Amino acid sequence: MESYFIYIPDIYCLEEFPETDEPVWILGRQHHLNTDKSKLLLDISGRLWFTYRRKFSPIGGTGPSSDAGWGCMLRCGQMMLAQALICRHLGRDWQWEKHKKQPEEYNRILQCFLDRKDCCYSIHQMAQMGVGEGKSIGEWFGPNTVAQVLKKLALFDEWNSLAVYVSMDNTVVIEDIKKMCWSPAQSSSVAHSSAHLHRSALGQNRNIAGLCPGWKPLLLIIPLRLGINHINPVYIDAFKECFKMPQSLGALGGKPNNAYYFIGFLGNELIYLDPHTTQSFVDSEENGTVDDESFHCQQAPHRMKIMNLDPSVALVEMFLIKQAVFWFVFCPQEILNQQSLQMFELVQKHPPHWPPFIPPTKPEVTTTGAELIESTDKLFELEEEFEILSV
Repeated sequence: MESYFIYIPDIYCLEEFPETDEPVWILGRQHHLNTDKSKLLLDISGRLWFTYRRKFSPIGGTGPSSDAGWGCMLRCGQMMLAQALICRHLGRDWQWEKHKKQPEEYNRILQCFLDRKDCCYSIHQMAQMGVGEGKSIGEWFGPNTVAQVLKKLALFDEWNSLAVYVSMDNTVVIEDIKKMCWSPAQSSSVAHSSAHLHRSALGQNRNIAGLCPGWKPLLLIIPLRLGINHINPVYIDAFKECFKMPQSLGALGGKPNNAYYFIGFLGNELIYLDPHTTQSFVDSEENGTVDDESFHCQQAPHRMKIMNLDPSVALVEMFLIKQAVFWFVFCPQEILNQQSLQMFELVQKHPPHWPPFIPPTKPEVTTTGAELIESTDKLFELEEEFEILSV
């Protein structure tokens, strides 16, 4: 008989943070424990939390009906992407409140991640798309694999219309991002109506003139290896600095075969959401709403020493406006510090020794959206893994 850890929400289980004057950073927002601890806890519990589930329909019709023991990185990828969609539609400052009616956009976002094969970012779609990345259904994913899977699934998601750029060889190429984000088919009315959300999500005052009609929001994923067997201490300050950026969506990583979604830090401890709790499958109601209480972590926010982090990670940023192509304006010098080892390189032009960059497009198939992916063997070619940084 299988055994499971069942999660029972209890807001009073929230662990006390240590008494300190140091600020806590959560996805680009600063909190001070001495003055606004309640806001900090609301910020953490407001993130969508995806965990192991059981009793959903078998993946592929005959596969597993639970992802317990193997799906943690897939769930972390879901959490990261859900945060991107919240920034896209509701803004970074939007907060979830228990038992309150939520915006329609929130319910629609949550529907994208339900454990059904017809939901575009479900565990079913991610596991089956992973077959094209050389991963059998039920096999553990690494940060780069889940990034590649989300990039491909996003091609079928017309509602959110994201450009998902996954860097290669620790290099972000501005020229390639321009090609990927430019989408003339998008109308100016869409960009105009989204102006308020763009400003809110970035936490900056930007006028409508700064937006570009036909410019897709950019989800920037940077897979890295910050050491050989352990994280190299020279990268720690730059890694922490990423959580301070207003565009931050955190990081994917953890320990061998144990994935976590890192959302911030306090001192030299990382704060993360842990998917290693098994809950029962939750489906939408007849009216289209979802009982969402189990999709928000209302227990202690987990912390771990940054030096205990496995060196394989993926940094994630979200840019909603065209200024993404000028990322060096946003990027703090602590991240691209010329005086020490860089976590990654930011270049303007596509390296001449690389193969030509071709923006990914949705494959020609007989059906559309999330329902199409039953076999992914011929949809995409297997992409190469990222390389190890020199240390």
